[in-house]
Amino acid sequence: MTHVEDELTSQPECWTRAVSQAAGYAEVLPAPGERVAIVGCGTSYFMAQAAAALREAAGRGETDAFAASEFPYGRAYDRVVALTRSGTTTEVLDLLGRLKGRTRTTAITADPDTPVRTAADRLAVLDFADERSVVQTRFATTALTLLRAHLGLHPDTAVSDARTALAEPLPEGLVDCAQFTFLGRGWTVGLAHEAGLKMREAALSWAEAYPAMEYRHGPISVTTSGTATWMFGEAPEGLAGQVRSTGGLWIENRLDPLAELVRAQRLAVAVAAARGLDPDRPRHLTRSVILAH
Repeated sequence: MTHVEDELTSQPECWTRAVSQAAGYAEVLPAPGERVAIVGCGTSYFMAQAAAALREAAGRGETDAFAASEFPYGRAYDRVVALTRSGTTTEVLDLLGRLKGRTRTTAITADPDTPVRTAADRLAVLDFADERSVVQTRFATTALTLLRAHLGLHPDTAVSDARTALAEPLPEGLVDCAQFTFLGRGWTVGLAHEAGLKMREAALSWAEAYPAMEYRHGPISVTTSGTATWMFGEAPEGLAGQVRSTGGLWIENRLDPLAELVRAQRLAVAVAAARGLDPDRPRHLTRSVILAH
């Protein structure tokens, strides 16, 4: 079993621990009414997108998401939350350094014994969800679970749905597809982007992601026999039929959307195996991006 497989199968237990710790981080994470930005890089950026959409839709306050390298320093926020598994990513540390003394910052990390300890004002530590793999799975979903629980939006079914996602066979014919498109709405747009990234990182697959309705404004033109379109969350009316009419494979969301992401992670590993690739050694990638100045 690869590190990625071992880590992605441990997610139900990690989510349970994160939910149990959420109350203890109540003062570290954003309070209702605060104007908040959530930042990250790569996978963490996509989790930031999902968390920001959830928080704002829940009426907890204006919430934006940015890639750490693209943060708009001219805007005022009450708090910036940085997602960083390693605690060493250059763009995140630079951002936290520039905000020091200006804006309250919180970092959610798997490794507190890194430069992020002094770069951020406060830490939420999910060391039990740390990973040996380059490709993120359980840290990302556990960080989002912590934020969902903090918002009171973690459903009781999420953990059991994740176990279902790990146990059930993948849809027939899915592994053999040549191209994958992931769709979302609201907070699940971030999940769709993350699913596409997993396919590119682990399996070197042609994978794209879009807001569901934007898919109809052009990208559906590449959908045909041998391609798959996977919806996270509730699909717009009529979209499934339109995809099937192209000859493409339509994958319906049946579980909690975060559990659907676990299914997509499994797909990435399965496609990698079918192509003779090692998902623990993704091409050109490292566990943390550290840039020379």
